[in-house]
Amino acid sequence: MANTHNLFISHSWTYGDAYDKLCNLLDNRVYFYYRNYSVPKNDPIHTNGTDKQLQEAITNKIRLCHVILIMAGKYSTYSKWINKEIVIANEAFISPKPIIGIMPWGSQQVSSVVRTHSTELVGWNTESIVAAIRRNSKA
Repeated sequence: MANTHNLFISHSWTYGDAYDKLCNLLDNRVYFYYRNYSVPKNDPIHTNGTDKQLQEAITNKIRLCHVILIMAGKYSTYSKWINKEIVIANEAFISPKPIIGIMPWGSQQVSSVVRTHSTELVGWNTESIVAAIRRNSKA
């Protein structure tokens, strides 16, 4: 029986198409099973609107995850919430959560923040992404 990996996919809603494409890659990978604990634009976390409440809700989602995936496009460097999710993954738990940075398809520019904080940085390739998840997951 294959393991099921609990994933949090950190992404910018502005670049939701990359999130959708990544989920599609993982969904279509044979013999790879995962639960998605992300916060997609079409299913946001409902709080009373304070940053503190949203951060607590995201922390609770990340708590359940084995691995954090982050789109490593340049925009990630400037995203308030992606940066907060990196801090949560690294500092909110007894053991930091592994972060896998995923380089954008066909791009040479990678977020310096994601590069610095990634346990592993991989290309936009299904097999590279799945292999990195398996290497870094404690599922």
